[in-house]
Amino acid sequence: KERLAKYLKKTQGDMVDPSTLFDVQVKRLHEYKRQHMNALNILATYQWLRENPNADFVPHTYFFGAKAAPGYYFAKQIIQFIAALAKTINADERVNKKLKVIFVENYCVTWAELLTPAAEISEQISLAGTEASGTSNMKFMINGAITLGTLDGANVEIHETVGDENIFLFGMTASQVEELKRAGYHPQNQYQNDGLIHRAMDELGSMNGGQFKEIFNTLLREDRYMALADLRSYHEAQQRAQQLYRDQTAWNRMSLVNIAGAGRFAADRAIRDYAGNIWHASPVPPVKNLSAKKPEK
Repeated sequence: KERLAKYLKKTQGDMVDPSTLFDVQVKRLHEYKRQHMNALNILATYQWLRENPNADFVPHTYFFGAKAAPGYYFAKQIIQFIAALAKTINADERVNKKLKVIFVENYCVTWAELLTPAAEISEQISLAGTEASGTSNMKFMINGAITLGTLDGANVEIHETVGDENIFLFGMTASQVEELKRAGYHPQNQYQNDGLIHRAMDELGSMNGGQFKEIFNTLLREDRYMALADLRSYHEAQQRAQQLYRDQTAWNRMSLVNIAGAGRFAADRAIRDYAGNIWHASPVPPVKNLSAKKPEK
């Protein structure tokens, strides 16, 4: 965490406190990965802290790193929203000792090498049923970060490995997502009936003179990846994580359980499973002395 803080100050001029909880979401920017849900929760938290600046709150630093496809306009809007949110929060003296948002510039392998071992929460929050696998969650796991995520992609195997008590799960399952789609999903219901969502969405729509009104309208009209449907559950999972972080012994135990369980994702194990279950191939004993020189005549 200290190494990341030094690099961040050197490269971007951003100051972060390594004693705060480091919460990281780094991956390509796409609606199904739901960076906008993370940002909406941060906005809701910011609203609460503005009203309760002296509240007992676990200081929290959120990190984002992402690139969007060149023609993906909506994803680029989300990047601008997160950047604007970071600028507002980080400049607000009422809250910026407790809450900070960092969007790392030009996310790449160098950033990953710094962020992955520094992360304490690994954000794996795609809508259930949309992530084919995902591998960054395994990298965070083996470095001791605790997954906060849905039952999607390899989160399913992580959950099976570490158990309910060593992961922060939230949101709908894939079958519940399909059921809601069949019944008819109307994001306006969440907007109208949940005060936390309503207030965050309203401020999103008015930020920067209405710059993000298109995100607001898109979420209310269709919300293809059901960010509003899972937002309340996500907010509650974030609160559980922050409360547990107060007990560093319990938190570090969870971290060690995740590190110890990461062997399940070893490449050797994966190849052995593919060979046996999919290719129906058996190991061939090595042939000795293949490269030995023939004796000279």
